[in-house]
Formats: sequence, C-alpha cells, structure tokens
Amino acid sequence: MPNRMAGGWKKCLFLIGFSLICLKPVVSAKTAPQIPTIDQAYSKISNSITVEWATVPGATSYLLTAEDGDTVIETMVANSPGTVTGLKAATLYQITIRSISAAGRSQASPPKQAKTVLAAPILEVSSPSPDSILVQWEAVYMAIGFSVSIMQANGLGRIWKENTTNTSLTFSSLDAGTLYTIKAYAWNANGIPGDDSTCNQRTSPRAPANIQVSFDSGALKASVSWTPTEGAFNYTVMALSGSSERSCSTTFSSCSISSLQCGTEYLISVLASNDAGSSKSSSAGTLKTVACAPGRVMIQEDPPGHLSVAWSNVDLGDYYVAFVKSDDGWEVHCNTSTTQCSFLSECGFTYFISVFAYNKAGQSPLGDVFNYTTAPCCPSDINPVLVSSERVEMVWSPVRGAELYETKAVAGSNVVECNDTAPACTLSALECDTKYSITVYSFSEVRGINMSCRSRFITTGPCSPEIISISKDAFSMIHVHWRSTNDDATYTVTAQGEKGLYQCSSTGESCTLGDLPCGSVFSVTAVAETQAGWSLPSYSMPLETVPCCPTGMTVTQVTQSVINVSWAIGMAAQTYVTVLESHIGQSKCHTHQSHCLLGCITCGINYTVALKAISATGLTADCTYQSYSSNACCPLGVKLYRLGPNGIRIYWQASRGSANYSTDLYGSKGIFTCTPSAGLSFCDVTEIPCGDVYTVVVSPVAETGLKLTFCPKKIYSVTCSGSTLGMVIYRGKRNAE
Repeated sequence: MPNRMAGGWKKCLFLIGFSLICLKPVVSAKTAPQIPTIDQAYSKISNSITVEWATVPGATSYLLTAEDGDTVIETMVANSPGTVTGLKAATLYQITIRSISAAGRSQASPPKQAKTVLAAPILEVSSPSPDSILVQWEAVYMAIGFSVSIMQANGLGRIWKENTTNTSLTFSSLDAGTLYTIKAYAWNANGIPGDDSTCNQRTSPRAPANIQVSFDSGALKASVSWTPTEGAFNYTVMALSGSSERSCSTTFSSCSISSLQCGTEYLISVLASNDAGSSKSSSAGTLKTVACAPGRVMIQEDPPGHLSVAWSNVDLGDYYVAFVKSDDGWEVHCNTSTTQCSFLSECGFTYFISVFAYNKAGQSPLGDVFNYTTAPCCPSDINPVLVSSERVEMVWSPVRGAELYETKAVAGSNVVECNDTAPACTLSALECDTKYSITVYSFSEVRGINMSCRSRFITTGPCSPEIISISKDAFSMIHVHWRSTNDDATYTVTAQGEKGLYQCSSTGESCTLGDLPCGSVFSVTAVAETQAGWSLPSYSMPLETVPCCPTGMTVTQVTQSVINVSWAIGMAAQTYVTVLESHIGQSKCHTHQSHCLLGCITCGINYTVALKAISATGLTADCTYQSYSSNACCPLGVKLYRLGPNGIRIYWQASRGSANYSTDLYGSKGIFTCTPSAGLSFCDVTEIPCGDVYTVVVSPVAETGLKLTFCPKKIYSVTCSGSTLGMVIYRGKRNAE
C-alpha cells in the first residue's frame, strides 16, 4: 500500500480479482448430467458471489454464470460451494449453474439473484498529532454508513470503534509514536456490511525534550542532545538564522551541526519523525556563535615607537583582544571594549598582529594575521675614522631592519650622497674646510627610508695652503709666505732634506725657518691644521742653502811675494774665491781646488784674507775673514866676519818693519845656528871650525816661531890661514831651497 509521510495519506486498497472461463460445448451421445438446483447464492466479498447447490451424480464439475445485464462472467468449479469472482461491488447478478460430466453439460439451472456486498472503503490515514490518527476515505457506492475501528498493532490495549456516515474520522487520545491497526467497512441500507479495509498507521512522535546545546567555538560546531522520544525513527536538528540554515539528522539522541557562521544568532530546534510524520519542533532557544574575526584592521606607527592598531566593530562581539608578537618572540596583548589599541614598538622589528573578538561563546576564529615592519633603526654610533680635506670615511654598527644605508652630506647647495649595504661610507669630492651636515639614513624594502635619523656636523680638513715665495734675509733666515682660505688654522712649514727636517708654524700667512744647515737642498711644503685635522701638503718648493764654508783655512807664505791659502772642501761648494787685501792693493784667486796661490805679496804688510764658497747654482757663502801679516822681508847685505880662529859674526841689513831673525850656517862639519837679540842685525857663532865652506841663511822668524825658508842662501869659505880678523871669503850665492 502506498504511503505518504509528513501529513500525507496512506491508502488501503481492496483488490477484487475475477476469472473468466469459456466453456466449449461438448456434444456427446451420452446423456447430459442433471441440472443442478441452487440452494442459495450470497456475497461476502464485494467482487464475488458464493453459490451452494446439491451435488449432481456423475457431474465432474460445474459452470457458474453471473450476469448483470451488461456482462457475463463464468467460473468453473469442482463442487459446491463455488464462487464467481471478478464481479462488481454492490451489483445485482443473475446466477445460474450447469453441471458438467464426460457426457456433456446440463442446461442452466433456474436463476437465482444475489447482490455483491459493498466495496471496502479506500482509506487514507495520517497522524496529525502525536496522540491522534485521522482516517479518511472516499464515498462507497450504495453505502449509507461506515464502521471504523482502531487498536494497537501489538494487540495490547483497548479497541476503539466508531460508526459514521461521514467519510472521515479522527481517533484521539492515542499513544504517541505507536503503531495502530485501523479497520473500516461500509454497510448498505439493509445493514449488510461490505468489504473491510485494514491499514497500519503509527502516530507521529512527540517533540524531543530536555534539549541540551553545547558550542565548540574553535570548530564553529554546535552539539545538541535530547531525551529519546517514543516511536521516533529519526531526529532533525535545525539551526536557523536570518541569513542561513544549518541542520543535521540522526537516529540517535544527539547530533552536531557544523559549519555554523560566526557572528550569527541561531534558533535551535529539534523535531522527531517517523513514518507518520514529524513532531512539532522543540525549541532549545537561541545560540549565539562566536563573533567573526574583526576586519579592516589598520596599523599605523605614529609617532615612531608607538604602534596603533584599529579594526571594525563586529556583531556579537563583547570585547576584543589584540595580540602583537615581534619576530624575536616578544609578545604583548591588549584587552579592550573599543576598536583600537596602542602598543610601544621598536625600530627594525616585524610585528605579527592578530585581533580576536570575544563573547560568551568564546573566541572568534583566527582572521588575517597582519605583519607590520617598523622603520629600520637609525645608526647611533657613527664614527668618522678619517676626515681629510675632501673625504670623510665613516663606520657604524649595523642596525636592526636596515637593508641599505644612505649617507648624505649637505653644505648649502652642495650635496654628496653614497648608498651601501655595508655599515660604512666614504664621502668624497667634498669641499675643504667646510662644515657638512651628515646624516646616515637606514632603508628597508618594506618601510623605505627612516627619515627620523639625526644629523651630525663634521667639518672637513683644511684646504691646502699655496706657497707663494721663499726668501732669505741678511741673517740667513728663510721666510716662507703662503696663501690660504682656512678659518682658524695653524700652518706648519716643513723643510725636509738629507740633513733632516726643519719646521716653523704660524696662524698667519708666513713663518721663518732658521738654523738650516749649509750646503743642503730641501723640499719645502706647508700644511694647515684645524680641529678637523690636517690638510694635504701644499705643492713643494725647492730650497737650497748656501754652500758650507770650508774649515781649516791655512795661509802659508811660499816666497817673499807669494802665499798659499788652503782649506778643507766645504759641502755643496763647487768653486772658491780667495781675496787677499791690504791698504796697498788686492790679490784674488778663483779656483775649484782646495787651495790657491796669491802673488804680488808685499812683505811685512798686514792683509785681510777672505774666502767665498760658491755652489753650482751660484749661491755664495761669505765664509772667512782672517787677518794675515806677511812675513818680514829677507835681510839684505848678509856678510860674515871672523872673530877669531873659531868665531864668525853674521851681519845683515834689516828690512822694513821689525822682525826677529835666525841665522843658520850649514857646513860639512855641522849646522851652526845663532839668534840675535831683539833689535840687533847681527849675531855671532863661536867655535865654528875653519877650513870649511858654509851655506849661510838669515831668515825672519814669524810670530809663531816658524823660521821662514825662502830667503836667499850665500856660500862662504872659512879658511884657517891669514888674519884672524876680517871678512870671510864670499864664494857665491845659492838659491833658496
């Protein structure tokens, strides 16, 4: 029987079958069997009539015929009673019977009328409520009333029976969720009942009770449980909101609804169902899910070091918690009922920020995790390792978050930059003696340049001075003059050569070098010094000092009119000029040797001897001024007189000027010397052997006691015969040796 759930109808159908048997006439020579006589014909089923008759001897079967004026239905049966089926309900039929044997069949019996009973009502049953069953049917032909009964299918309990002339009937006060058997039939005007219909129908279950709801905020899942309901085959849990619907079905007493939406208020209900339909929904009240993760999160760092996090308000959010975690593991959070939090931040960190909304259901799902990288830190320990006139080298410690450093030096309109990934920079092509504002900016690809880095002022080294001139005064002092544009600079001039290094300093534009050694070549440079450091040296200028004066000048009289001046060679001197000068004249000698002969000397005169040393470049050193007195002139008229057998007097005429003399007699038997007393022009030599030839020299004696050797020598013969007095014989003159 078809079944319709949830308030639908169940139809109970009574099927009536029929059979049609066609008999073929049999022609036999034998005698046909007797005609049966119908005792009675009646109908108990709406599609059949049962016929009873007396048995005909020899009959092997019987043919029953039912006619209603429109149709003829025949049925072959073996014996009495027999039933003709396939008939119409509540229809009057003419019933006849024939007996059949091997000899043939008999004539039809006298007819007997019989009427089929009423058809069974076709029931439609449902359970509109847990304690009732509604039975409905269509009108039955020729029926004037109906009887309907109900009882539990298991046979327990009482039986309800109702008669009605309507086509529907409701049984109430039934047990919920219980299977009942319903039987119904119609009767006609004679009170004869027709076929009955039987159906089973279960009452719908009651709504579940004791509903419990628990919420899993992490999984956005609601678990619902209840007390089982009698007769329920299945349970359906519904979660309804204004924008969504979720459900779950189960045969057990609990069920979980997943994929609930955050920030939504659901109405939770449970209904039980069976083949009769569903119960009313049993409401468990409302369920508020966790709020959705806040959206439109905005992160700002203003001012630096203060991180502001703001977000949009969300439905069902009672309060919010913002979590901030840095990439070094440090974490902090803020609990607020507003939509904004502020945090202290540090430069060069990446912060991971998440915001959760909270209510009684718990924590909102994890939304987007935002990361915010603060500006890279500014270098703080900038150390200028080299500051020159046009270059500044700086180093600093690497700072957090910096991927690149941009160094900028600004002085008016002059801007110099350098970019490098290393924590160092060399700024070149700077202007000397200039104060620059130097800033090292840190840069990251995410945040860009940190423009809050502080500047520091560095003044470049002073400009190099330009030496204009080098001069020498009468006191052999070297004066160096220069030009410079530095402010508050001290200048140092350095003369450097093989003999060493000499310096002078000044805050002006000149200074004096003294005590430079003679005969030296120097390279002269000037540098400027300020608090910023030293300038580069100026271009050098050469400086040559006068040659060194010779040492140990010696004047030696070679002859009476010639002197020899000699000296030790002086450093850097290439030639020398010797000048001998007196009141009566001058004598000069220019030579590259270390001595010089000067002639035309007048004996017994005071001279001044001057020596000049001259370098290859013509620098002259006036070296020595020395007094020199020429030796006394050699005496004239030297004569020898005998003073006895063994004595000799040497006599001479003194030259101009006062002088001391020494007399020497050189003979084969010895050398005899006499020195006269001061002022005398003779001297006596006693005990001189006679008979010998003597070389006699009378020489002036210099103040140093040196006996001059250039005076002429005379030869005398001293004989032993003759007078003991008188002149000694002059034998001739001998050149001075």
